[in-house]
Amino acid sequence: MRFKKSVAALGFLAAAALTLTGCNSGSPAGEAGGDDPVVTDVAEGVTLEGSPTFDKMTERGKVVIGVKEDQPGLGYLDNVTGDRSGFDVDIARWIAASLGFDESEIEFKAIASANREQAIKNGDVDYYVGTYSINDKRKQDIDFAGPYFITGQGLLVKKGDTDYQSLDDLAGKTVCSATGSTPIQNIKDNFPDIKTQEFDLYSACVESLINGQVDAVTTDQAILIGYAAQDPDNLMVTTGPLLTEEKYGVGLPKGDDVLRTHINELFTDGGAEWQKIFDKNLGDSGITVEQPQVDAY
Repeated sequence: MRFKKSVAALGFLAAAALTLTGCNSGSPAGEAGGDDPVVTDVAEGVTLEGSPTFDKMTERGKVVIGVKEDQPGLGYLDNVTGDRSGFDVDIARWIAASLGFDESEIEFKAIASANREQAIKNGDVDYYVGTYSINDKRKQDIDFAGPYFITGQGLLVKKGDTDYQSLDDLAGKTVCSATGSTPIQNIKDNFPDIKTQEFDLYSACVESLINGQVDAVTTDQAILIGYAAQDPDNLMVTTGPLLTEEKYGVGLPKGDDVLRTHINELFTDGGAEWQKIFDKNLGDSGITVEQPQVDAY
């Protein structure tokens, strides 16, 4: 593949199967990943014959990407500067560059989790990258490329608090998660001795943890790693076993096998780029990662 103009995308990435070796965290909200861009090249003369999604991108002269914007280290929008950063955002940029689109030709759209499948089906976005777990129900409506990250329900605690490595260690203590989330329901169903605290936003849980009002925060470990990388002096992700397995994929329109194959090949060949992106956005968490094998979903 030939390449043209260099662009300042905040990083590159392909995948991550988490292998915990110890965790810490760091920096103010939204700054995980730092300010120095990683320079990548935008592909030139790309053709994806048989991809209706790619045809739409080229006709309009830009790619529309669904993302999250409230997850530090993963998908975050700084409302002051307007800058977007994070692991998932840089995955999205990397894919766009491989399709021939530079930063000026990307439109990011924040799409709520509950609306992702419909946004893809409606054509509101060309693809979606944002802690999007691959599962059979979703595959009835859309397709996935990847996985580019493997995670599961984990725990975030105060830095140095080694007493809590799993939910079994938290009997009589208070654990926080998002209202109505699967992790909080898992605790209620299976760990009746643990007290629960719920907020609409995970950031409120993290604030309560730092203030000593709760003993741990639980959700997908990838999200927790983002908070840990954001504040390594105060937070760490535990090294205990994950309670679930979640495979994050790129959400695509149903039946666009050509685009899915292109992205899967990018991930398969992109280990070095992935490592750069992970190190930049989440490296301060203290987590060691390996690239997960791509599956042909």
